[in-house]
Amino acid sequence: MSLKVQTSNITNKNDPKSINSRVFIGNLNTAVVKKSDVETIFSKYGRVVGCSVHKGYAFVQYSNERHARAAVLGENGRVLAGQTLVGTVPMGTQGNVVALFVADINMAGEPKPNRPKGLKRAASTLY
Repeated sequence: MSLKVQTSNITNKNDPKSINSRVFIGNLNTAVVKKSDVETIFSKYGRVVGCSVHKGYAFVQYSNERHARAAVLGENGRVLAGQTLVGTVPMGTQGNVVALFVADINMAGEPKPNRPKGLKRAASTLY
């Protein structure tokens, strides 16, 4: 018989003492993966005291920083429900998360693509 431990939905985002024990999980397929799944997966690294799941990502709050870092090492890059997880912990007491999602990159020195309004690209340049 296993006991289901309820965790809080609060992950202490404003508490500087517990920010380093908070894990960000990005690229999470929340259409398939539920809060209980996240809790089960991440509880093997230590005591989970809070878990909040949002569209595409989640936060897991551990009782201490050591458990949070073990979870990141163990789960970062894991494929879950067809998507590769991105796990990070904040660095320092300011809560700067070490995760960077970038879109629409241009190489240095390359002009930004710009067109006059109303002008469409020719279909031949799209493919």
